[in-house]
Amino acid sequence: MQNKTPRRTRDRILDLSLKLFNDFGEPNITTTIIADEMSISPGNLYYHFRNKEDIVNSLFLQFEEEINKKLAFPQGRKANIQDIWTYLHLTFELIWRYRFFYRDLNDLLTRNRKLELTFKQILNHKIKVATELCLGLRADGEFEADDITVDALATNMVVVATYWLSYEYVRNPRKYTELQTMSESLARGCYQVIVQISPYLRGQTKEVFEKLSQDYLLKIKRQS
Repeated sequence: MQNKTPRRTRDRILDLSLKLFNDFGEPNITTTIIADEMSISPGNLYYHFRNKEDIVNSLFLQFEEEINKKLAFPQGRKANIQDIWTYLHLTFELIWRYRFFYRDLNDLLTRNRKLELTFKQILNHKIKVATELCLGLRADGEFEADDITVDALATNMVVVATYWLSYEYVRNPRKYTELQTMSESLARGCYQVIVQISPYLRGQTKEVFEKLSQDYLLKIKRQS
């Protein structure tokens, strides 16, 4: 059996930086700490990245590429309520993987102009996706709300999704990274986002949503 090709130092730096930023917060991690944890010299690290901002920007580029893939509609048909539920779970899992961006968001945007501009584009894209999902359901007679309400719902859904992990961290910082706590947190976040549109659902979509909600609430009750 052939040995696997060793991972590039640059990729290993990014993976370790992501873990350290997630675990301890980006403001608390320096390039010296990253180099020490990597058992490489600071000069070796600077060969791959000019500074910590360069590392953050590279991680954000990865995040941007992945989330753009997640923010996509099913091919050849309109999205249904099950698609929305699945889409939310996938998005929250990605947010969790890059959670330091969301937990340290205000501080990062204050210091990083490039990140500020790009993150605004991602938020706008999320709002556009949420709006089109609602309009698609409305076109099928499964959703009843005027344009002003749809705009407000789309914005509110994105606000909750963006700041949910910050809320969960404040709620229980000492257990924030525990696997079970994380799983429950992501499920609650998905529910809190999608429940906002429940009063406007009609017909079969409302029935499917109620079934999904019952299954979710029963699962949470068993875990508590």
